[in-house]
Amino acid sequence: MRDFLGMGGYALWVWSAFGLAAVVLVANVIGADRRYRNTRRRLRLRMNRAGSLRQ
Repeated sequence: MRDFLGMGGYALWVWSAFGLAAVVLVANVIGADRRYRNTRRRLRLRMNRAGSLRQ
């Protein structure tokens, strides 16, 4: 197990690459969620304004 985690002397590079990839993936998911929520909020406001103009 220690040999596997050591990656033949390249552990620093390998694990930092895995860590960076994980950070990018998490940031991508969080960013998409924020954009989705913001878009829904803006559409809801636009629909409410459009509904109040008809009355």
